[in-house]
Amino acid sequence: MSSRYRANVPSQRITPPEVFFNRRRFLAALGGGLLAAPGALRAAAPSGAQTPQAELLDVPFQRPDVFPAERNADYALPRRIARAVPILGQSSGLTDTRAPTPRDVAAAHNNFYEFLAGRGGPVWQFCGDFEVEPWRVEIGGECRRPQTLDLDDLFAFDHEERLYHFRCVERWAMNVPWSGFPLSRLLERVEPTGAARYVRFETIVARDQMPGVRTAGWYPWPYHEGLRLDEAMNELVLVVTGVYGEPLLRQHGAPVRIIVPWKYGYKSPKSIVRIELVRDQPPTFWQVEQPHEYGFLSNVNPNVPHPRWPQNTSYWLDTEDRFLTPIFNGYEQYVAQLYPDEPRRPQQPLRPGQAAR
Repeated sequence: MSSRYRANVPSQRITPPEVFFNRRRFLAALGGGLLAAPGALRAAAPSGAQTPQAELLDVPFQRPDVFPAERNADYALPRRIARAVPILGQSSGLTDTRAPTPRDVAAAHNNFYEFLAGRGGPVWQFCGDFEVEPWRVEIGGECRRPQTLDLDDLFAFDHEERLYHFRCVERWAMNVPWSGFPLSRLLERVEPTGAARYVRFETIVARDQMPGVRTAGWYPWPYHEGLRLDEAMNELVLVVTGVYGEPLLRQHGAPVRIIVPWKYGYKSPKSIVRIELVRDQPPTFWQVEQPHEYGFLSNVNPNVPHPRWPQNTSYWLDTEDRFLTPIFNGYEQYVAQLYPDEPRRPQQPLRPGQAAR
């Protein structure tokens, strides 16, 4: 593993919402015997009940006819990311802002509460029981040709690789080469009706394979997310089946996930099993849990602070060097027209009772 990997960097920076807002519910779920503090979260994390993944970079399935996919150079990193310099000019000297984040770093720290509930961290250590083949994705709702696709169907789409900048709501960032195909191609295949205005995503719940689901029953499983139809049809949104030139790892959301690069990471659901075209705006996982903190749009915007921390700076996952956060995560040229009312000036943090965008 690279010496640049720092295992506990992000998990020490953010107080999880269970602690900050849901202390009573959190304590009740733990039996009331633990203090609501980072140590309590570590105690609540799965232990002993899971089979560790064999290796950090364990590839759970193979498709040698698909990977590595050819890089699409038309989607280079945003200029404001490729040219990002550390704030105050201080740098550890390890981050090349134009290059992918080291593969082992990106694989070693993830937010995937189905495996590691309550915090980001070494998800790979808790997902060894997760079976990703066979797999099916149901696509239905307001469409003329509902379908159920297996992995062979998904891999029949022409795949490409794109190097995208990824930004977590917790402020850490990385550059990742994802492989897949535009979500628009999948949606066009099922022919949305004129009544379809939103797309809802649902991820798998496999209680016997996911220790986080077993230990965190207070969450509204399954994980569910949504986009407006015009957002989902944007050329940047990918159905992702691979990473770093190989099939997706379990901790990255194997075998299939979504990437929406101009939004915070929780808007890119992992291990999806259902896509539904719907008329009305669907509730989303974190919006249900904490509407004060997490809205439906959730665009990366340095002008809109999180109620508990500012969002105007980001930091690299591997080095912790801080840099200025660009609006829409740097992808303004592709998506700004979708949000004519996106705040362009610094906003005040939301007060209790106000709903996030």
